[in-house]
Formats: sequence, C-alpha cells, structure tokens
Amino acid sequence: MEKIEDKNQQQEEEQVVNPWEVSAKEGGKIDYDKLIDKFGCQRLDQSFVDRVQRLTSRPPHVFLRRGVFFAHRDFNDILDAYERGEKFYLYTGRGPSSEALHLGHLIPFMFTKYLQDAFKVPLVIQLTDDEKCMWKNLSVEESQRLARENAKDIIACGFDISKTFIFSDFDYVGGAFYKNMVKVAKCVTYNKVVGIFGFTGEDHIGKVSFPPVQAVPSFPSSFPHLFSGKDNLRCLIPCAIDQDPYFRMTRDVAPRIGYHKPALIESLFFPALQGETGKMSASDPNSAIYVTDSAKDIKLKVNKHAFTGGQESIEKHRQYGANLEVDIPIKYLNFFLEDDAELEHIKKEYGAGRMLTGEVKKRLTEVLTELVERHRRARAAVTDVMVDAFMAVRPLPNMFD
Repeated sequence: MEKIEDKNQQQEEEQVVNPWEVSAKEGGKIDYDKLIDKFGCQRLDQSFVDRVQRLTSRPPHVFLRRGVFFAHRDFNDILDAYERGEKFYLYTGRGPSSEALHLGHLIPFMFTKYLQDAFKVPLVIQLTDDEKCMWKNLSVEESQRLARENAKDIIACGFDISKTFIFSDFDYVGGAFYKNMVKVAKCVTYNKVVGIFGFTGEDHIGKVSFPPVQAVPSFPSSFPHLFSGKDNLRCLIPCAIDQDPYFRMTRDVAPRIGYHKPALIESLFFPALQGETGKMSASDPNSAIYVTDSAKDIKLKVNKHAFTGGQESIEKHRQYGANLEVDIPIKYLNFFLEDDAELEHIKKEYGAGRMLTGEVKKRLTEVLTELVERHRRARAAVTDVMVDAFMAVRPLPNMFD
C-alpha cells in the first residue's frame, strides 16, 4: 500500500507540497529529505546515475548527475527490465494554464527528451486542458487554445515525432482510456481522495473526479493505437515531486486492476528568482524567466530580482565570501550551465569572495539568454501542421527502434 497522508497532517507540517501549491513555511526552503520521508519515495543515488550511463552508453544528463532529479519510485525495476531486454514507455504532461512556459516548466521536458533518446522508447504527453478549465476558471475554448500553444513549446524541445504522441484530454478521453478511468475511480473511495488531495466540501465535483484522468496514461491499454496487446508494458513518469500524490494513488490501484505500478523519477522545484520558499510561478511574472523573455528582460530580472548570498558590501564580500546555500544565481547555474568544471570554478571563487555577485549574475544572464533564444528559434519553426501531426491518433510503427 502506498504511503498516503491526510490534509490535517499536511497542515501541521512546515511546508505544503501538492499539485496546486508549493510553499515553505516562514521564509524557509523546501526540505526534500522530509518530503521523501512523507511521500515514501526513495532518493536517487549515484549508483543509478552510473547504471543509466552504463545501460545507455551515453553521458548522464546534467539534471541526473547534479541531483535535479533526486527521487524515484521503482526506477530500479525499470532498469532491471530494460537490462533483460524489455522495453518501457515514458509518460509526462503539462497543465496548460498560461500562454508561455517559464524555465521551470521546461525542466521535465528537457529531461524526458534525454530519456527518450537514451533509451529509444515511445512517449505520451498529456495536456490536462480539462484540469486547468476546472482549477483556473478558464473556459473550455481557452483551455484548448492554451493546450495547443503549450504543445508548440513542448515540440520545440526536440521530441522524435516517430516515438511521441501528444494528446489533450478534451480531444482524447473516451474509449479504452475512459474504461480505465472508471476502473480506477471504482477503487478509490471519497475519503481516500480527500486524504490524498485535501478536497473540501467547497470544491466542485469536477475536481474530485479528475485524478483518474491523470492516472490512466500510466496504463498501456489507455492507448490501443500504440500499445495494443502490450498490456504488460511498464511506464516511467518523469515529473516534479509535487505531482507525486496523483501517482501514489495510481500505484495503489494499479495491481488491483491488472497493471504494473508506474515508476517515477522526480525532480526538485526550480526556485523563484526571489528565493527557495517555493517554485517559480506563472502568476508572478517577476518570479520567473519565460521562454518569451527578451535578452533585456532576462538581464533586468536577474539583476533586479535574483536573491543572492553575496555580502552587503564589496569589503565584506571579499572577507567572508558568498553564501552559496541561498544564492539563486548559483542554483540556476546548477540547472543550466553544462560545464561541470566551470560551475565548480564559479562556486569556489564566489564562495571565497574572489568573484563578485555582479560577475555571477552576468554569467547567468548569458547562459539563460542563450537557452531562451535557442528555444525561441525552435518554437518559431513549429507550425500548426506539426502540432496536428504530433496530436494525431496514429500507430508509431518504429517506436522501439
């Protein structure tokens, strides 16, 4: 039985982490060790990084080797099966609530692209336009429009169309997918869903009924055009750890309806520019770097809003150095500066006070500007015809090649 906590216990703790809210208490930062213990997942240690490198014959992704993806559920089972010659498929998703993605939204897609390429496996990407319609009070039509816009950003990450199916819930839910939703719904009591997600009497029934929608892409029979006759196929879900409650529920149900429990590989949150009390938020434009930001926007946001661990004067900084534990520019470089040697050099010099905050922010601005401009060029090349092609219900005959 998966570890399932109730809302009251969640409120008593120092931090709130669920699919709709991420915050640390009183200006602190997210305690990931406590989160692992609360959720009942496992830490991803160096042995997994080494094993992935050995099995794929390619260098581990920067997010893997630096612990951005830091926790898992049954990732060892996926690797065991892969080593025996058994394939699996990937499942990730996006709730389309804004026109443009910020860098925090890109992280699971950048990592999933690496996994798809490294393991040569198919991928399904769910756009939960129905969820955002219910939670964000968007119209059905606006939710669908945002889903297509977000699909362009996702496609721009470079996914292989011969191995990738993108679907929106409004368009795809029905048939075999809906049958699995009903099977899941019958296994989860109202008390249990309230305990997992904290729903109250003020929440409309659409919210209570949504969790099976996000659960069933974990089961291959939800996609008969892709996986007909492959009901034993395993699923690996790369996601941020705030999505864990959905899949604790899913893993509890899966064996009862004849499927493998989905495996998860879970990431840290990409912190807001103002500090580590939560994650980047699309509702606060100054907390986030967007893929639509200009070079001027990025420079202004980094210089004006990025919380630093530098000292209040140059003299004190030279004497004491920077506090790297709270420094957001260093944390962002840990995500996006590919060169390990350069990152270690910056940390050493900045921590010793020989490098100033302005120099670190300048390097970060360069790294983020290059990333955003590369993404913007890729997105500009994505047409509506390409979106239709990725979202077409079709077989993927070479998906395991």
